[in-house]
Amino acid sequence: MGRTLTYWQAIAEATVQCMEADPAVVVVGQNVDDAKGSYGTTRAAYERFGAARVVDTPNSENAVAGICIGAADQGLRPLVVHTRADFMFLAMDALINLGSKWRYMYGDQGGVPVVMRGVVGRGWGQGATHSQSLHSVFGHFPGLYVAAPASPADAKGLLISALRADTPVVLMENRSLYATEGEVPEEPYTVPFGKGRVARPGADVTVVAASLMVHEALRAAELLAGQGVDVEVVDVRSVRPLDEDVICSSAARTGRVVIADTSWARYGLSAEVAAVIAEHVPHALRAPVRRVTPPDCPAPVSWPLEEAFHPGAQKIADACLELVGGDRSAVPALAGVDAGFIGPY
Repeated sequence: MGRTLTYWQAIAEATVQCMEADPAVVVVGQNVDDAKGSYGTTRAAYERFGAARVVDTPNSENAVAGICIGAADQGLRPLVVHTRADFMFLAMDALINLGSKWRYMYGDQGGVPVVMRGVVGRGWGQGATHSQSLHSVFGHFPGLYVAAPASPADAKGLLISALRADTPVVLMENRSLYATEGEVPEEPYTVPFGKGRVARPGADVTVVAASLMVHEALRAAELLAGQGVDVEVVDVRSVRPLDEDVICSSAARTGRVVIADTSWARYGLSAEVAAVIAEHVPHALRAPVRRVTPPDCPAPVSWPLEEAFHPGAQKIADACLELVGGDRSAVPALAGVDAGFIGPY
């Protein structure tokens, strides 16, 4: 049994290790220097390096993005923290129109090593403008790397990869994952972009998921195992580049696919994964692909409505049973399971 850290502790450790190894790494964002330190993830860096390298900023995401991309062009490696990813829309002009395109525009003469962390997902009735998962939005644009780590180990490894890369990176962290625990090596290590993982092997149906939905898929898989349904769970890890091989290999092996995502179905990650499967292994499918996503409307504020809005293990299990022809009434343990995977943040 290895050393165990929480998700937020793994991010904090990766940040300090990268700052120790490279004096060009600086942390920038709102409240990165306060007692909570962006859910705890930047406090250790502030205590170690102080205000010279952990810089609190005003509510000016557009200006901060432009400044940090310019600083990256001049040799720094800014790590920009957005405690609510919804406000990253204000940073998209600089990030998309400049940062993601400069390597291409200038003939591969150098990239812009800026990393943006965005905290996403459901919370405690935060409503339509504070509950959005934007990984598929950023994943649409060439020139960016985009990832949504599901485990503490991947949160650390992907952040270190991002801070060592010369490509602009967006990391999406679901707030419900911050208290989750897992084995994390103490030494610095990298997890490559574009490389997914099989989080749970299975033979009957594949669930392709990202971020929080990996955990919901694993919960559904454990419940269905008691009914003789063997679920394989694929964690995409990286949204761009996307590991098509691990997705298609699993789909071809089981012949049945459920795609679970925290964002909407239309034009999103679930649509892209379904398209990849349709293009590469359509004849391996024994049934149409099913998608488990929020309904096609903005998130509500009411706690009961929010609980109904965000899908979880219940809906994933139902979709799997539909594909294998199982009887949901034979799985009483599923009742109420969509209370969700909510941490204290």
